[in-house]
Amino acid sequence: FAALKDPVSREYYDRKRAEGKRHNQALIALARRRCDVLFAMLRDGVLYEAPQIKAA
Repeated sequence: FAALKDPVSREYYDRKRAEGKRHNQALIALARRRCDVLFAMLRDGVLYEAPQIKAA
């Protein structure tokens, strides 16, 4: 739930909800995405850089 306070993560969660996913499904999709990012960071040996949010 802490990830939902991050604007980028919240945008992804809201997008999944808009696609018709239920709360739990959207959270699992978000967790999977965060795990993929962590794996890529470990694989590439880089630090996390938050993506920029697109202006609406």
